[in-house]
Amino acid sequence: MSSLDEPLQAALARVHERISAAARAAGREPSEIALLAVSKAFPAEAVIAAARAGQRRFGENYVQEAVEKIAQVRDMAPDLALEWHFIGPIQSNKTRAIAERFDWVHSVDRLKIAQRLSQQRPPDRPPLAVLIQVNVSGEASKSGIAPAEASTLAHAVAGLPRLRLRGLMAIPEPEQDAARQRMPFARLRELLEGLQREGLAVDTLSMGMSADLEAAIAEGAKIVRVGTAIFGERT
Repeated sequence: MSSLDEPLQAALARVHERISAAARAAGREPSEIALLAVSKAFPAEAVIAAARAGQRRFGENYVQEAVEKIAQVRDMAPDLALEWHFIGPIQSNKTRAIAERFDWVHSVDRLKIAQRLSQQRPPDRPPLAVLIQVNVSGEASKSGIAPAEASTLAHAVAGLPRLRLRGLMAIPEPEQDAARQRMPFARLRELLEGLQREGLAVDTLSMGMSADLEAAIAEGAKIVRVGTAIFGERT
């Protein structure tokens, strides 16, 4: 057992307790909600320790860091079957590495990127699960498509081979008030419901982080992305 194991076990247990309490408060089953451990800026050893504590889904923001870390984890712990999610902004020249190594992509916000992921997904791998990132708060500094454009992009992405459109993702502007936290999450949920009415087989909302996962779960999050509450502050 490494020095990381016990602290990570305790941190993961606390996060799962929060998820379970939030789910029960919303009349949902905790099993409906997947915890994505955001491991960016943390070493392969931290991923392995979290995996030994039962965590299987890991999120990365930076392609080069992620490629190296995925390889390190595979070399150090080949017995671990992990699910890797790319959650950061995507540059056109990085799509091949993402298409080849990841199981999910949360941050598709333009058709060109989706087309490149589709073309570069290895045919011997399952379809790449993708989410469309929506800029629900309208922040100029944030990636994501405008809410009014989400439907058009979703229908285009849904028709691409070797991809499977699963739903929507958002990173709202930080908000301390619990009621105000829910507003952008509610908007994303309404967008997903609109896509469902339009006939798209989408079922996933990726929303909520360490500071606001309760509000996200109340509005229907199926994936919450948690880094700090698991691994601690990044240096």
